Amino acid sequence: MSDDRRFLSLLTGSFSTPAGANPTVAMVEAAYRDLGLDARYINCEVASDHLGAAVRGALAMGWAGFNCSLPHKVTVIEHLDGLGASAELIGAVNCVVVREGRLIGENTDGQGFLASLRTVADPAGRHLVVFGAGGAARAIAVEAALAGAARLTIVNRNVAHAEALGDLLNARTPARAQARPWDRPCRIPEDADIVVNATSIGLGDGNARLALEAESLRAGLVVADVIPNPPRTALIRDAEARGCVVLDGLGMLVNQAIVAITLWTGRQADAGVMRAALERSL
Repeated sequence: MSDDRRFLSLLTGSFSTPAGANPTVAMVEAAYRDLGLDARYINCEVASDHLGAAVRGALAMGWAGFNCSLPHKVTVIEHLDGLGASAELIGAVNCVVVREGRLIGENTDGQGFLASLRTVADPAGRHLVVFGAGGAARAIAVEAALAGAARLTIVNRNVAHAEALGDLLNARTPARAQARPWDRPCRIPEDADIVVNATSIGLGDGNARLALEAESLRAGLVVADVIPNPPRTALIRDAEARGCVVLDGLGMLVNQAIVAITLWTGRQADAGVMRAALERSL
Protein backbone atom coordinates (compact mmCIF):
# COMPACT_ATOMS: atom_id res chain seq x y z
CA MET A 1 0.00 0.00 0.00
CA SER A 2 1.50 3.34 -1.01
CA ASP A 3 1.99 6.16 1.49
CA ASP A 4 -1.06 8.14 0.31
CA ARG A 5 -3.48 5.25 0.84
CA ARG A 6 -5.05 4.57 4.20
CA PHE A 7 -8.25 3.16 5.54
CA LEU A 8 -11.45 5.17 5.54
CA SER A 9 -13.59 3.13 7.93
CA LEU A 10 -17.31 3.34 7.31
CA LEU A 11 -20.50 2.43 9.11
CA THR A 12 -23.04 0.86 6.78
CA GLY A 13 -26.05 -1.39 6.85
CA SER A 14 -25.57 -2.95 3.44
CA PHE A 15 -22.04 -4.32 3.16
CA SER A 16 -20.81 -7.59 4.61
CA THR A 17 -17.24 -8.24 5.69
CA PRO A 18 -15.79 -10.83 8.08
CA ALA A 19 -16.01 -9.66 11.69
CA GLY A 20 -12.66 -9.87 13.43
CA ALA A 21 -10.57 -9.17 10.31
CA ASN A 22 -9.37 -5.98 12.04
CA PRO A 23 -9.29 -5.24 15.80
CA THR A 24 -11.37 -2.07 15.46
CA VAL A 25 -13.89 -3.88 13.25
CA ALA A 26 -14.12 -6.66 15.83
CA MET A 27 -14.65 -4.16 18.64
CA VAL A 28 -17.28 -2.03 16.92
CA GLU A 29 -19.23 -4.93 15.48
CA ALA A 30 -19.28 -6.60 18.91
CA ALA A 31 -20.95 -3.42 20.17
CA TYR A 32 -23.50 -3.53 17.32
CA ARG A 33 -24.37 -7.14 18.08
CA ASP A 34 -24.72 -6.37 21.78
CA LEU A 35 -27.05 -3.46 20.98
CA GLY A 36 -29.05 -5.58 18.53
CA LEU A 37 -28.29 -3.19 15.66
CA ASP A 38 -28.50 -4.24 12.02
CA ALA A 39 -25.29 -2.43 11.08
CA ARG A 40 -21.80 -3.19 9.88
CA TYR A 41 -18.44 -1.47 10.23
CA ILE A 42 -16.06 -2.02 7.34
CA ASN A 43 -12.65 -0.84 6.22
CA CYS A 44 -12.40 0.82 2.82
CA GLU A 45 -9.05 1.68 1.26
CA VAL A 46 -9.35 5.16 -0.22
CA ALA A 47 -6.65 6.97 -2.19
CA SER A 48 -6.19 10.66 -1.42
CA ASP A 49 -7.33 11.76 -4.88
CA HIS A 50 -10.56 9.75 -4.48
CA LEU A 51 -11.44 11.05 -1.02
CA GLY A 52 -14.11 13.50 -2.21
CA ALA A 53 -15.83 10.82 -4.28
CA ALA A 54 -15.75 8.42 -1.33
CA VAL A 55 -17.31 10.98 0.98
CA ARG A 56 -20.06 11.81 -1.53
CA GLY A 57 -20.60 8.09 -2.05
CA ALA A 58 -21.07 7.52 1.68
CA LEU A 59 -23.82 10.13 1.70
CA ALA A 60 -25.39 8.83 -1.51
CA MET A 61 -25.56 5.28 -0.16
CA GLY A 62 -27.26 6.34 3.03
CA TRP A 63 -24.44 5.57 5.46
CA ALA A 64 -24.91 6.92 8.97
CA GLY A 65 -21.31 8.14 9.06
CA PHE A 66 -17.69 7.06 9.00
CA ASN A 67 -14.30 7.30 10.63
CA CYS A 68 -11.25 8.48 8.74
CA SER A 69 -7.59 7.97 9.56
CA LEU A 70 -4.36 9.57 8.40
CA PRO A 71 -3.71 11.10 5.94
CA HIS A 72 -7.37 12.11 5.54
CA LYS A 73 -8.08 13.73 8.92
CA VAL A 74 -7.44 17.28 7.67
CA THR A 75 -8.16 17.03 3.95
CA VAL A 76 -11.58 15.47 4.55
CA ILE A 77 -12.74 18.80 6.02
CA GLU A 78 -13.04 20.42 2.58
CA HIS A 79 -15.61 17.79 1.64
CA LEU A 80 -17.85 18.33 4.69
CA ASP A 81 -20.73 20.68 5.44
CA GLY A 82 -19.69 21.66 8.94
CA LEU A 83 -17.62 20.87 12.01
CA GLY A 84 -18.34 20.21 15.66
CA ALA A 85 -16.89 22.74 18.11
CA SER A 86 -13.89 20.73 19.27
CA ALA A 87 -13.11 19.43 15.75
CA GLU A 88 -13.01 23.04 14.53
CA LEU A 89 -10.59 23.94 17.31
CA ILE A 90 -8.43 20.84 16.83
CA GLY A 91 -8.41 21.33 13.05
CA ALA A 92 -8.82 17.64 12.29
CA VAL A 93 -11.66 15.15 11.89
CA ASN A 94 -11.66 11.44 12.62
CA CYS A 95 -15.42 10.91 12.67
CA VAL A 96 -18.16 12.14 10.35
CA VAL A 97 -21.86 11.88 11.10
CA VAL A 98 -24.76 12.50 8.72
CA ARG A 99 -27.28 14.91 10.25
CA GLU A 100 -30.35 15.72 8.16
CA GLY A 101 -28.40 15.12 4.97
CA ARG A 102 -25.40 17.21 6.07
CA LEU A 103 -21.94 15.80 6.71
CA ILE A 104 -20.64 17.05 10.05
CA GLY A 105 -17.06 16.42 11.13
CA GLU A 106 -16.24 15.52 14.72
CA ASN A 107 -13.08 14.52 16.54
CA THR A 108 -13.60 11.70 19.04
CA ASP A 109 -9.92 11.01 19.82
CA GLY A 110 -9.62 13.55 22.62
CA GLN A 111 -13.11 12.80 23.93
CA GLY A 112 -12.23 9.10 24.06
CA PHE A 113 -9.03 9.85 25.95
CA LEU A 114 -10.87 12.02 28.48
CA ALA A 115 -13.49 9.33 29.08
CA SER A 116 -10.70 6.86 29.75
CA LEU A 117 -8.74 9.32 31.91
CA ARG A 118 -11.75 10.07 34.08
CA THR A 119 -11.81 6.47 35.24
CA VAL A 120 -8.68 7.32 37.27
CA ALA A 121 -8.44 11.14 37.43
CA ASP A 122 -10.33 14.34 36.58
CA PRO A 123 -8.21 16.72 34.47
CA ALA A 124 -9.93 19.81 35.93
CA GLY A 125 -7.42 21.99 37.74
CA ARG A 126 -4.54 19.63 36.93
CA HIS A 127 -1.17 20.05 35.24
CA LEU A 128 -0.75 17.74 32.23
CA VAL A 129 2.52 16.94 30.52
CA VAL A 130 1.84 15.81 26.95
CA PHE A 131 4.57 14.18 24.86
CA GLY A 132 4.03 14.92 21.18
CA ALA A 133 2.38 17.68 19.16
CA GLY A 134 0.74 15.70 16.35
CA GLY A 135 -2.89 14.82 15.80
CA ALA A 136 -3.42 12.72 18.93
CA ALA A 137 -1.59 15.21 21.14
CA ARG A 138 -3.56 18.10 19.68
CA ALA A 139 -6.91 16.38 20.27
CA ILE A 140 -5.99 15.34 23.82
CA ALA A 141 -4.60 18.75 24.76
CA VAL A 142 -7.60 20.66 23.40
CA GLU A 143 -10.15 18.41 25.10
CA ALA A 144 -8.24 18.48 28.39
CA ALA A 145 -8.06 22.26 28.27
CA LEU A 146 -11.77 22.54 27.52
CA ALA A 147 -12.41 20.16 30.43
CA GLY A 148 -10.74 22.57 32.84
CA ALA A 149 -7.07 21.53 32.94
CA ALA A 150 -5.15 24.38 34.53
CA ARG A 151 -1.79 23.90 32.80
CA LEU A 152 -0.39 21.91 29.90
CA THR A 153 3.26 21.38 29.11
CA ILE A 154 3.77 20.24 25.51
CA VAL A 155 7.04 18.34 25.00
CA ASN A 156 8.10 17.70 21.41
CA ARG A 157 11.24 17.19 19.38
CA ASN A 158 10.11 19.85 16.93
CA VAL A 159 9.63 22.66 19.40
CA ALA A 160 7.95 24.87 16.78
CA HIS A 161 5.07 22.38 16.59
CA ALA A 162 4.83 22.35 20.38
CA GLU A 163 4.78 26.15 20.43
CA ALA A 164 2.03 26.25 17.80
CA LEU A 165 -0.13 23.93 19.91
CA GLY A 166 0.65 25.95 23.02
CA ASP A 167 -0.31 29.17 21.25
CA LEU A 168 -3.63 27.63 20.20
CA LEU A 169 -4.42 26.52 23.74
CA ASN A 170 -3.49 29.90 25.22
CA ALA A 171 -5.56 31.80 22.65
CA ARG A 172 -8.65 29.59 22.47
CA THR A 173 -9.01 27.88 25.88
CA PRO A 174 -8.84 28.95 29.55
CA ALA A 175 -5.76 26.76 30.18
CA ARG A 176 -2.18 27.99 30.35
CA ALA A 177 0.20 26.14 28.06
CA GLN A 178 3.93 26.11 27.48
CA ALA A 179 6.23 24.30 25.06
CA ARG A 180 9.39 22.40 25.94
CA PRO A 181 11.98 21.06 23.49
CA TRP A 182 12.56 17.31 23.68
CA ASP A 183 16.26 17.33 22.87
CA ARG A 184 17.33 15.29 25.89
CA PRO A 185 15.70 12.89 28.36
CA CYS A 186 12.83 14.83 29.89
CA ARG A 187 12.41 15.22 33.62
CA ILE A 188 8.76 15.26 34.64
CA PRO A 189 8.02 18.47 36.59
CA GLU A 190 7.38 17.88 40.27
CA ASP A 191 4.05 19.70 40.08
CA ALA A 192 2.77 17.59 37.18
CA ASP A 193 -0.34 15.51 37.88
CA ILE A 194 -0.85 13.63 34.60
CA VAL A 195 1.66 12.48 31.96
CA VAL A 196 0.49 11.43 28.50
CA ASN A 197 2.46 9.76 25.73
CA ALA A 198 0.65 11.01 22.62
CA THR A 199 3.42 9.95 20.22
CA SER A 200 3.74 6.74 18.21
CA ILE A 201 6.70 5.57 20.32
CA GLY A 202 5.97 2.02 21.42
CA LEU A 203 3.52 1.16 18.67
CA GLY A 204 4.23 -2.46 17.79
CA ASP A 205 7.37 -2.42 19.94
CA GLY A 206 6.97 -3.25 23.62
CA ASN A 207 10.59 -2.33 24.34
CA ALA A 208 10.61 1.18 22.83
CA ARG A 209 10.98 3.82 25.53
CA LEU A 210 10.34 7.53 25.67
CA ALA A 211 13.41 9.65 26.37
CA LEU A 212 12.56 10.65 29.92
CA GLU A 213 14.19 10.42 33.34
CA ALA A 214 12.54 7.36 34.86
CA GLU A 215 13.27 8.49 38.42
CA SER A 216 11.01 11.51 37.87
CA LEU A 217 8.03 9.15 37.59
CA ARG A 218 6.86 9.35 41.19
CA ALA A 219 4.29 7.29 43.04
CA GLY A 220 0.73 8.57 42.54
CA LEU A 221 1.45 10.31 39.23
CA VAL A 222 -1.07 9.38 36.54
CA VAL A 223 0.74 8.05 33.46
CA ALA A 224 -1.27 7.39 30.29
CA ASP A 225 -0.19 5.95 26.96
CA VAL A 226 -2.23 6.24 23.76
CA ILE A 227 -0.57 3.14 22.27
CA PRO A 228 -3.10 0.29 22.07
CA ASN A 229 -0.80 -2.42 20.72
CA PRO A 230 0.91 -3.63 22.77
CA PRO A 231 -1.27 -2.35 25.63
CA ARG A 232 1.51 -2.80 28.20
CA THR A 233 4.12 -0.53 26.68
CA ALA A 234 7.51 0.04 28.27
CA LEU A 235 6.20 3.36 29.62
CA ILE A 236 3.26 1.64 31.30
CA ARG A 237 5.49 -1.04 32.81
CA ASP A 238 8.11 1.44 34.02
CA ALA A 239 5.51 3.78 35.51
CA GLU A 240 3.67 0.93 37.22
CA ALA A 241 6.92 -0.30 38.77
CA ARG A 242 7.45 3.15 40.29
CA GLY A 243 3.99 3.27 41.86
CA CYS A 244 2.26 5.45 39.26
CA VAL A 245 -1.40 5.11 38.36
CA VAL A 246 -1.32 3.81 34.78
CA LEU A 247 -3.76 3.97 31.90
CA ASP A 248 -3.17 1.96 28.71
CA GLY A 249 -4.20 2.91 25.18
CA LEU A 250 -7.08 0.43 24.93
CA GLY A 251 -9.31 2.69 27.02
CA MET A 252 -8.92 5.60 24.61
CA LEU A 253 -9.56 3.35 21.61
CA VAL A 254 -12.70 1.88 23.16
CA ASN A 255 -14.10 5.19 24.36
CA GLN A 256 -13.53 7.12 21.13
CA ALA A 257 -15.48 4.35 19.38
CA ILE A 258 -18.27 4.62 21.97
CA VAL A 259 -18.56 8.34 21.23
CA ALA A 260 -18.68 7.63 17.48
CA ILE A 261 -21.34 4.93 17.86
CA THR A 262 -23.48 7.31 19.90
CA LEU A 263 -23.11 9.99 17.22
CA TRP A 264 -24.11 7.54 14.46
CA THR A 265 -26.88 5.61 16.19
CA GLY A 266 -28.01 7.51 19.26
CA ARG A 267 -27.23 4.39 21.33
CA GLN A 268 -24.71 3.94 24.15
CA ALA A 269 -22.41 0.98 23.60
CA ASP A 270 -21.09 -1.23 26.40
CA ALA A 271 -17.40 -0.49 27.09
CA GLY A 272 -16.87 -3.92 28.67
CA VAL A 273 -18.17 -5.75 25.61
CA MET A 274 -16.00 -3.66 23.32
CA ARG A 275 -12.81 -3.96 25.37
CA ALA A 276 -13.22 -7.73 25.63
CA ALA A 277 -13.59 -8.02 21.84
CA LEU A 278 -10.59 -5.75 21.30
CA GLU A 279 -8.40 -7.74 23.69
CA ARG A 280 -9.37 -11.00 22.01
CA SER A 281 -8.51 -9.64 18.56
CA LEU A 282 -5.17 -8.28 19.73
